[in-house]
Amino acid sequence: MLGADGARGLSHPKVDRRARMPAGTTSFYFRTRKALMHATASRVTELDLADLSAMSELADDGDGRASGTMGLATMVVLAGAAPWVTRTRARYELAMEAGRDPELAEIIRQSTTQFHELVRRAVSQWQTHDSEPDPAMLDEQTYAVLRFVNGVMVESCQGHDVDRSAEQVDRLIRAIIAGVREQHAAD
Repeated sequence: MLGADGARGLSHPKVDRRARMPAGTTSFYFRTRKALMHATASRVTELDLADLSAMSELADDGDGRASGTMGLATMVVLAGAAPWVTRTRARYELAMEAGRDPELAEIIRQSTTQFHELVRRAVSQWQTHDSEPDPAMLDEQTYAVLRFVNGVMVESCQGHDVDRSAEQVDRLIRAIIAGVREQHAAD
């Protein structure tokens, strides 16, 4: 509901109707709208972390589709396609609400931290193997890739650019990583 109707569309009676539960069931378990939003954020985080764990497990299967930058690109493309785009929209709705609710922000932070680590691992795997990568450079590459990935996912949520392939996203992620590395070397 949050992903389809936005934060303003989430209410106890609507959840009861959507879940085909007796009136008042949702408010019995989640007394306030804030409690309902926190529970929703916890569930979205739980689902996101399960997906990230599955992606990590799949990365070991050897086919390359779920590892490194290609794994990240695949996740980004899937996040913008049905049925996952609804959760992506819900995540962004929750992120906007979290700016006004510190407790909600903490719940969202858990998922964000895990996603940051996934991106950092993907970025780290795409480094040249002649030396240990500079941590400051890895931080900049991760930052740039995260901003790009978030932009792609926001556009997908808005219905734009939905036909972009994982291969295209992967190529752009690798270009960002290489560009930051070149700039870092020049400094």
